[in-house]
Amino acid sequence: MSELTIIRQALHDHSLGTPRLVKLIASRATLAKRRWRGLAEDGREFGFDLDHALEAGAHFHTEGDTSYYVAQEAEEVLEIPVVSLEQGARLGWSLGNLHFPVQVLSDKLRVPNDSAIRQFLEREHHAFSLAREVFLPLAAAPHHDHGHHHG
Repeated sequence: MSELTIIRQALHDHSLGTPRLVKLIASRATLAKRRWRGLAEDGREFGFDLDHALEAGAHFHTEGDTSYYVAQEAEEVLEIPVVSLEQGARLGWSLGNLHFPVQVLSDKLRVPNDSAIRQFLEREHHAFSLAREVFLPLAAAPHHDHGHHHG
């Protein structure tokens, strides 16, 4: 068993010329956390005690000619084809208004595989398919109190 290496932050200036890249795969839920443990593909164990959560693709440790980076695990998602800008905007607004994360691609929207979303899409007669992909939803905009409250 190897010694646990503690990581406090992503590397901002990693060597792009590093000949050996080693991946550590983590779920989207894990990447959202600041404290977690993970095992890289070469068997090295890392503990993460971060000020800020890591983003997919972030390099977090370099040793010798080896650089470690985090890759987000694929998950089951629903893909909704979009045929027009208006349809995509309306659908994105509706899903966002239901407080679900949305990934916007050039020809489709990607959302979590959730029964409430499935019911909404079926009720509104939107075509969708199940896929296994890395889900990278839009980041929430900074919150500004403008008199609109849910509740």
